[in-house]
Amino acid sequence: MSLLHLLNQAPILLAVLLTLALVEAYSIGLILLFRRIWGPHRLKLNNEVGGLKFAAISVLYAVLLGFVAIAVWEDYKDTASAVRDEAAAVRDLLQLSYAMPKAQAEQIRAPLVAYAEHVRKREWPAMAEGRLHETPADHLARLEQSILNLKAEDFRELALYQEAVRLLAVVHDNRSERVENSEGSVAPILWLALFGGAMIVLGYPAIFGTPSQTAQIAMAAAMAAMVGFVMLPTLLLNYPFTGPVRISDRPFAEAVKGIPPHAEVDPR
Repeated sequence: MSLLHLLNQAPILLAVLLTLALVEAYSIGLILLFRRIWGPHRLKLNNEVGGLKFAAISVLYAVLLGFVAIAVWEDYKDTASAVRDEAAAVRDLLQLSYAMPKAQAEQIRAPLVAYAEHVRKREWPAMAEGRLHETPADHLARLEQSILNLKAEDFRELALYQEAVRLLAVVHDNRSERVENSEGSVAPILWLALFGGAMIVLGYPAIFGTPSQTAQIAMAAAMAAMVGFVMLPTLLLNYPFTGPVRISDRPFAEAVKGIPPHAEVDPR
């Protein structure tokens, strides 16, 4: 399990405090160190030229940080939508089974309910720990085989069969998106750019010198807090099934339990 997974599993208040503590300690610590070594009067000589360069660096990092934060949020929303669509397709398939002949309905109903329970009890914990690849989709394969084994003897059953195949494709597509996004949407090279850029941006104010140490620390602390607050959602939302802001498995529970008590009567 990666360090980011461990951070995501922490309570949200602890994650906020830890993130802010790290960025504040780094930024303020460098300021105190530089002022102690070179003194504010020598550092003051960097203010004019360094200020222009710092403005350019800050803009570049702000663009990168904003881009990644928005991309992670969009992926999080897409994953939540995929979960809802997958669960809705499971619910619709279950409802559709009550319109089929009893023998055929039972062929797909059991593996369908088993698949929904498997997703909730096995896949969700696996996704939270980043090891879903160790959990094969055997239940989905059995559900697929059960639907493909259906035989249509008239146009009505043919329409039901076609709808079942369509819903099965919806389950497949959305499950694939859910599994893919569970592993995180930010590439390692982007994490390197984010953390490396943060070290540069938060460390840069240390080369400046102001007569008031308190004012310089306050300005650096405010900037560090802003960077931390923007980076925090990126850290927490990157793994959508881990931590306090994880996506719930409730849609699958409702898909199975929310079915009205249809009478299981053979339509023929």
